[in-house]
Amino acid sequence: MTTDPVEPKNETPGEKALPQEELLARGWAALPESYRIPDVAPTLEEAQAWCQRLAESHYENFHVASWFLPRDLRPHFHAIYAYCRVSDDLGDEVGDSSVALALLDFWGRELDACYEGRARHPVFVALAKTIQECFIPKEPFADLLVAFRQDQTVTRYESIDDLLAYCRYSANPVGRLVLYACGESNEENFTLSDATCTALQLANFWQDVREDYARGRIYLPKKDMDFYLVTEEYIADKIVTPEFRALMHCEVNYARSLFEEGLPLIGKVHRDLAIDLDLFSRGGLEILRAIERQGYDVLSARPAISKSRKLALMMRAVRAKLLPFPRLGNPS
Repeated sequence: MTTDPVEPKNETPGEKALPQEELLARGWAALPESYRIPDVAPTLEEAQAWCQRLAESHYENFHVASWFLPRDLRPHFHAIYAYCRVSDDLGDEVGDSSVALALLDFWGRELDACYEGRARHPVFVALAKTIQECFIPKEPFADLLVAFRQDQTVTRYESIDDLLAYCRYSANPVGRLVLYACGESNEENFTLSDATCTALQLANFWQDVREDYARGRIYLPKKDMDFYLVTEEYIADKIVTPEFRALMHCEVNYARSLFEEGLPLIGKVHRDLAIDLDLFSRGGLEILRAIERQGYDVLSARPAISKSRKLALMMRAVRAKLLPFPRLGNPS
């Protein structure tokens, strides 16, 4: 039996909108208490420790990724990750789109305050140091909030161009922030990074078609679904037909082409960052291979990278870190 996806809560005619203060109160109540603005702004050391705890407790790959970077850059990555993590949670963890939008607007004002020298939250106290030392403009941080706001109201994408426009805000700013933090910011690197970040985002979307539908979202472009005669009922009822497999084959190939487009970045940045980029590109390509190994059936079970393959990827990166002249790039 087909089940309808959950749509975001919208105000009905005649329904009175809640005051912003009440929406914010509801939002903070649904989130960890540590996310709230403290009465007294923390010191830089306290703020950086807060960000490090958040990063290392939420993201299992953070230890691996940060190990390959110079130690003096790690506080910057903790701060950037903490900003991304909290921003994402404000949008996804409160269960009400109007509450989420109020929180994201509030967070945007705190970002403005950070750039004006009035940081209060641990994330922004730590981030202010990173922004100053790495010369990071506000745009990539603000762009992420655009994507999180869009998540509250947009649950379908008409075309691949519409989806790429979303990735421009949801994924690409992260890569640009990494380049700023590592002192590798220039337009050529940004373009290559955008291709890699969008490819990673698409690989995650194709891996999580079933899970995203349960959350009320479909990232497969409608025009592509129509071309292959695939309807939403296929996803709802987990119906895997030759047409659905052909659709997924097309989307996987497109994501792979973006990975290939971004690969030259690995040879243009310093060695430590190159190892990280190589690792993440290979990880994304492994997701695509996992989808292929399941015959493009992403509805019966979530495609996953095996533990042995994860270990092999990590050990390859470790060797690259230790050897004098690691051979990077050209993931296969």
